[in-house]
Amino acid sequence: MTNRSFVTTFILMGLPHAPALDIPLFTIFLVIYVLTVMGNLLILLVIMVDSHLHTPMYYFLTNLSFIDMWFSTVTVPKMLMTLGSPGGRMISFHSCMAQLYCFHFLGSTECFLYTVMSYDRYLAISHPLRYTSMMRGRTCALLATSTWLSGSLHSAVQTTLTFRLPYCGPSQIQHYFCDAPPILKLACADTSVNEMVIFVNIGVVASGCFLLIVLSYVSIVCSILKIRTSEGRHRAFQTCTSHCIVVLCFFVPCVFIYLRPGSRDAVDGVVAVFYTVLTPLLNPVVYTLRNKEVKKALLKLKDKITQSQSK
Repeated sequence: MTNRSFVTTFILMGLPHAPALDIPLFTIFLVIYVLTVMGNLLILLVIMVDSHLHTPMYYFLTNLSFIDMWFSTVTVPKMLMTLGSPGGRMISFHSCMAQLYCFHFLGSTECFLYTVMSYDRYLAISHPLRYTSMMRGRTCALLATSTWLSGSLHSAVQTTLTFRLPYCGPSQIQHYFCDAPPILKLACADTSVNEMVIFVNIGVVASGCFLLIVLSYVSIVCSILKIRTSEGRHRAFQTCTSHCIVVLCFFVPCVFIYLRPGSRDAVDGVVAVFYTVLTPLLNPVVYTLRNKEVKKALLKLKDKITQSQSK
């Protein structure tokens, strides 16, 4: 038998860039992260405070805001550490495992949640008379819980497949966080089976969810076209457009990274920034700037705060 020294600490190499860009990139990502957390917290607060927003659509939106807030928190702070100092690149084996699990747990849960949200919109627009009875509080809670449990199971499979392999060097991960594809490149064993299972696992989840979302929106468009008033059609389209924008911004980068043959570290890193850093920020931006009900609730909350301060 040959003696092997197994890796106990990984080094995150981060995004490829010139050293002179460390401070500008640190500042940009820090501002985006703060806006993401504050924006999603604001959505959570507004929906909890305003009773008019206690509907199934906004119940799922609170779940989405909560996920986006933590989805960004799982990766961005560590990326800021790698930009801030050379020592910030180090991450222990178990911390790397935890980061990968949390990343895929929140990411896959968000994927399932988008599917549930599209189903909710389908029922609201295609079956408005039966919508209230079909989407009761218990049903909404059951659907939301199923997305979290499914995400947890999916992530457990990914994490187990990735870290059951031996890692005996090198320890440099060509990424700014621990993800399965760059980590598997460091394994000192055959990874072909793992890569195939992970590819199929992510492929089935992503393509299955996306197909269900597309089918829901095809049915929704057909139902919208049957609405007689132009105001009704405009309102329905406006609600669905917000959801479609966020869905596309989430799914397209994921498909590009995980479901294409071969990979390029530099390109994957740049694309990953889009859906780990920018997409969580799009949620509060899209759902507030394009949503009249949320904007009204924000104004009410502002008025309440102003009145309480003036007393």
